[in-house]
Formats: sequence, C-alpha cells, structure tokens
Amino acid sequence: MPAALLALAISAFGIGTTEFVIMGLLPEVAGDFGVSIPSAGLLISGYALGVVVGAPLLTALASRVPRKTVLVGLMVLFIAGNVVSALAPTYGLLMTGRVVAALSHGAFFGVGAVVAASLVAPTKQAGAIAMMFTGLTVANVLGVPAGTALGQALGWRSTFWAVSALGVIGLIGILALVPVQATTQSAGLRSELAVFRRPQVWLALAMTALGFAGVFASFTYIAPMMTEVAGFSPGAVTWLLVLFGGGLFVGNLLGGKAADRSLMPSLYVILAVLAAVLVVFVFTAHAQLPAAITIAVFGAAGFATVAPLQARVMNKAEGAPALASAANIAAFNLGNAGGAWLGGKAIDAGLGYTAPNWIGAALALAGLLVAVISGMLDHGRRKARRAELAPAA
Repeated sequence: MPAALLALAISAFGIGTTEFVIMGLLPEVAGDFGVSIPSAGLLISGYALGVVVGAPLLTALASRVPRKTVLVGLMVLFIAGNVVSALAPTYGLLMTGRVVAALSHGAFFGVGAVVAASLVAPTKQAGAIAMMFTGLTVANVLGVPAGTALGQALGWRSTFWAVSALGVIGLIGILALVPVQATTQSAGLRSELAVFRRPQVWLALAMTALGFAGVFASFTYIAPMMTEVAGFSPGAVTWLLVLFGGGLFVGNLLGGKAADRSLMPSLYVILAVLAAVLVVFVFTAHAQLPAAITIAVFGAAGFATVAPLQARVMNKAEGAPALASAANIAAFNLGNAGGAWLGGKAIDAGLGYTAPNWIGAALALAGLLVAVISGMLDHGRRKARRAELAPAA
C-alpha cells in the first residue's frame, strides 16, 4: 500500500468524524446555546448542504491547481472550520464553522479519489479508492463513539479541538507522503465540465444517489426501529451503531476488491444484495438477535457500493475526472437527504418504523435498474465498435 494512501485515509477519518459526531453531541450543544434539539439538529443539515455546494464549486475553482496543492488547501479549510466551531460563542457561528468545514468535504473526497487511483495500477484503482474511504468507515466505528465520549466528558468543544488536531495530522501526512508527480493538475474547468455531456456520467451519478438514498432511508431511523420494534434499550443503540460501523468497514474493502475484478457485475450484485437485505430487515427487526445480525450485514452491503460507484463515475469521466468525482460525493449526500426524507414520510404516514426498509429496498432496486441500463449501453457501444472494426465481407 502506498504510504500516501495512509495520509488520505487519516484525513478521511478526521472528516468523517466531524460529519457524524455532532449527532451524539446534540443535547450538549442545544443546552449550551439554549436552543431546541431540532434546532441543534440543523447543524447536520447545514453540514450536508455545505458538502453539496462545496464539492463541485471548490473542485471547479481549483481546476487549474495541482491536486496535491488542492488537497493541502482543503485540509487547511477543514481545520479552520473546526477551530471556528470549537471557539464559537454563538449558535450562528457554530453553524458557520460547520459549513466551512463541510465545504472541504466533498472536494476532498472527489479529488482524493482521483489521487488515490493515480497511485496504483489501473487494475487496483477501486481498491485504492476503498482504502482512502476506509478512514470514513473507521470514523464511524471509532471516531464518532470516541468523539461523543470525549464531548460528554470534557464538553463538546473538546471534540472539535480533537478533530482539528486530526486535520493537522492529515495535512502533515499529505505534505510529506503524497508525491507531486502522482497529482498533476486537472485538465481545466472547460474539460471538467465537458464530461457532463456524457449520458453515462449522469447515469453513474443517478446510481449513487439512488443507492445511498436506499441506505439512508433505513439507517436514519435505525434508533427508533431498534428501540420501538426490536425492543433494545436506548443504551444499546451505541453498540448497534458500532456493529453497523464494523459492517461498513468490511463492506468497503470487499466492494473495492470486487470492483477491481469486475466493476459493473459487482455493482449489480451489491445493489441487489442491498435491496434484499433491506427487505429481510423488515422482518428481522422484530427480534433482537436477528436484528443485530442484519444491521451488520446491512452496513456491509451499504458501504460495499462506495468504491465501485466512485470508480464508475471516474471511469466514465475519463480524461477529466476530478469534478465528476466531486459531484459524485454530492450525489451521495443528496441520496442521504432524499432517503431520510422519504423514510420519514413513510413513518409520518403511519406505516410504522420498519416501513423505511421497504422504501430503501425500492430505492436500491431503482439504482440497480439504472446500473443495468448503463451496462446495456456499454454493451451496445462495444458491439457497435466490434462491428466497425470487423473486416468487410
């Protein structure tokens, strides 16, 4: 494994921790600023909006800048946002710090994926992308629980100081380990934008949005599903989330390996398995042991999609992949928001806490349908190409 991948993974760990740790600190933040829990929850929405806006915008603005320099600048922005959050005297300034940190998120993973792929042979690129995203999965397994415990013990500001320190470590790693020769500047904004004329790029983005909408339609409501349906105590939810995070870690690595062997067939299988697991979850959610097992499998199936989806977008944006790669990170977050909204609508309609699993399964199947269409287009193009090259009778 190139050492530069470790630097990218450490940075991803810090970014993933700051994104999700706020969920465990909402009561402390709300109490400190005298706002309601739902108002504090908007810090999550504000971060997601910052990711969606920052991913394409910052990548486009930095289209003529060498990619190592872009990564360094994004980590500086990330550190600054978390320092502002740690020092924030008001709720509004805390929201500002969250958004500033989020602006770096999508662009970092978008550009970082391109850099990770450039560090290895073409046959190992999905695995390299998965290795970078390992930092994000470990953030869910270790970073978020540890950050929550730290914030509860020493105050929520201590968590943001700790994340800022992680950002500094990641920044030093990038400066020291990412080779300049592997991170040449992109093709320029015009070339980066030109790839969006390709239908296959949009199909790849649609796969991402639908697949992750399927994941978050269910995952967003995992706590009430486990306490109200499976009968777990509220205190057990933390360990269930660790179990889910362990599934994320395993699924991410397996998805990267599978995609390196055969990208589109892997996506077909993974999206189909994700849909099947969510259907099964409707029934296993009613008993504790089956529910816990399903949560781990659900995490593995959900995150096994990440590296293949990212690799698919980059493949179809060949020649100018940075902006499309960042747009795919935005698509992940749009899927997160859309899936959570649809799952909530199902619960509000009185369909019960397991209803989001049906919604998630339907969304995953929609992503699979888009993948099949995309694969058929590939097959048709290869067939036409072979016909062009065939000697005349």
